[in-house]
Amino acid sequence: MTIKTSNLGFPRLGRKREWKKTIESYWSNKISEAELNQQLTDLHKENLLLQKNYNLDSIPVGDFSLYDHILDTSLLFNIIPERFQGREVNNDLLFDIARGNKEHVASALIKWFNTNYHYIVPEWDNAEPKLNHNVLLERFNYAQSLNVNAHPVIVGPITFVQLSKGGNQTFEEKVQTLLPLYKEVLQSLVDAGAEYIQIDEPVLVTDASADFENITKQAYDYFAEAGVASKLVIQTYFERANIKFLNTLPVKGFGLDFVHDRGYNLEQLKAGDLDQDKAIYAGIIDGRNVWAADIAAKKDLIETLQNYTSELVVQPSASLLHVPVSLDDETLDETIAEGLSFATEKLDELDALKRIINDNDSDKFDVLKARYERFQNQAFKNLEYDFSQVRDTRQSPFAERKKQQDAQLNLPDLPTTTIGSFPQSTEVRKQRADWKNNRISDEAYKTFLQDEIARWIKIQEDIGLDVLVHGEFERNDMVEFFGEKLQGFLVTKFGWVQSYGSRAVKPPIIYGDVKWTEPLTVKETVYAQNLTDKPVKGMLTGPVTILNWSFERVDLPREDVQDQIALAINEEVLALEAAGIKIVQVDEPALREGLPLRSEYHADYLDKAVHSFKLSTSSVADATQIHTHMCYSQFGQIIHAIYDLDADVISIETSRSHGDLIKDFEDITYDLGIGLGVYDIHSPRIPTEDEITTAIHRALQEIDRSLFWVNPDCGLKTRKEDEVREALTVLVNSVEKLRESKDPATV
Repeated sequence: MTIKTSNLGFPRLGRKREWKKTIESYWSNKISEAELNQQLTDLHKENLLLQKNYNLDSIPVGDFSLYDHILDTSLLFNIIPERFQGREVNNDLLFDIARGNKEHVASALIKWFNTNYHYIVPEWDNAEPKLNHNVLLERFNYAQSLNVNAHPVIVGPITFVQLSKGGNQTFEEKVQTLLPLYKEVLQSLVDAGAEYIQIDEPVLVTDASADFENITKQAYDYFAEAGVASKLVIQTYFERANIKFLNTLPVKGFGLDFVHDRGYNLEQLKAGDLDQDKAIYAGIIDGRNVWAADIAAKKDLIETLQNYTSELVVQPSASLLHVPVSLDDETLDETIAEGLSFATEKLDELDALKRIINDNDSDKFDVLKARYERFQNQAFKNLEYDFSQVRDTRQSPFAERKKQQDAQLNLPDLPTTTIGSFPQSTEVRKQRADWKNNRISDEAYKTFLQDEIARWIKIQEDIGLDVLVHGEFERNDMVEFFGEKLQGFLVTKFGWVQSYGSRAVKPPIIYGDVKWTEPLTVKETVYAQNLTDKPVKGMLTGPVTILNWSFERVDLPREDVQDQIALAINEEVLALEAAGIKIVQVDEPALREGLPLRSEYHADYLDKAVHSFKLSTSSVADATQIHTHMCYSQFGQIIHAIYDLDADVISIETSRSHGDLIKDFEDITYDLGIGLGVYDIHSPRIPTEDEITTAIHRALQEIDRSLFWVNPDCGLKTRKEDEVREALTVLVNSVEKLRESKDPATV
């Protein structure tokens, strides 16, 4: 059998984050809309031609976006948030929905399944679905004009509706409403010459998939009756699918993940759950991690899969959106670099497999096989750990600890604070880049940092915040910073990955055993504390988040790596405590995001996550207050695990969800300290006192006032200084009025 190769999606960012820089230039009015469109078109062209160079039989279009592919789908079908309706559907509307403006809050931002990508949640309230400008057709035609053999990519109706919120219609009604619009789009693509259309339905790998089977069958039967289903490939990823059910759908074939499915997809094929005439689009190369494939094992897998279909296409397990573009520009230790594979290298692996399977051309295959074997023989597992020697429970229960902490800290009613970071201004980034590239001395950089810390301590005092932070000006990213300083991590120069919108992160790569060797944050935190009589929080990132937001090694059990990181963070917590810091915040924004998609694995994951967090925080004295923070997650299903963390104070995002989160506390007596974020930091919009007061009032219906803290919903590094000053002033003024209020609702 001759196999083909394809791809599910390619990083938008560009090798040097050109996409991000272009969009942000437009936001800051440095370029016109025409320049924006031209520069992005140029980048899209570069992405298409780059993929073509790796001899792919089909290249995706529809994955390239100005912000987010789910938001693109919302605009395509006119699912516009009510507060933004009545405007022309254009780039500015797209950006306002995503970012908010002075008049309206942005739409909610939610993690894309269990990844570190975020999508903009579609809102159905009073929406009037219709087909707007068919951007997907436009991009497909553009690819054809470049002589690129492309296939369109669109999120499927079941997944789109499941990821939506609002509206009075039932789930089924929403899907039925969209089907004629999808049909029109799909037909236009077929008419334009699309050989197949990748229709992404990742919700079909979740627990809820069984609930969707009837409406899924109806939807794809509808497409069959419309004459377009024979061109559709239903694409799943991140977990196993129910292949026996998929087999009932009248489509060309199915995209299946053979990397993250825990072996179940192959078992189903072997059980005869898929008809031979259905095409298999086999995700055999890991689209979510950066390790080179075991190319020999992948060849064996292909040969096995050939037994179960008459048409086999091999591809990554997911969109390559989740990995950096290329290793080409990196300067890395060869012994480690040999084990790595970014987006272009993964396409090269596919090409090597196609050559050896179809043409018996083993040249490229042999090189990759030898590289993989050399890397596997590196001695990365060389440290020993005694996890049992570190305490994983606090010395005393919370009620006892709180008395000591209250006496030591002497904070007012409804204490105010921030989450940790302050604006990473152009000057901050420039100074850090100059220092890293040896353009300024260590002393000059240290002086700059101290001046910036001192300036922001003064700003916080003037505003009237109760618990201060040093601002994290020395940190590029909350995970990368620790990756640079802990043993066992590799930090790349250009390994950027999109997180949300123009926000890019550079996840460190965990290639070896993790070890703390020296204090990481003590100097800056102590310097800040010496400038004020108010408490300054030590700011750390927790082990679960560091693991989830890094490219993790796969040669050790996940929990072992996580606990290694926990021991390292515990050392830093104790170093801060020894230096006189009375509050230490260990952030775990990614705890929820790492939750497996299948509920059968939840308890094990949460038990291990809670254990790692407690391993990193439980060694301190009772009087030392431990904070943590979580953001942009759906918390209801993990509220008990959050409680089990036993953090003295937890701050949680709730602003974009418009208070929905508070409902989660109706089912649990939460008797630990908590701060629900009272305004959205991802929007430039300044909150009003009424909005903040209302948010606090609502929270106090479920949470004891003596336990309640007031804070923004996340760090402030992406905001401008004037926005931060104004917003925090509103926050403090609101709290001061509440402290004086006799309203029984706030007492």
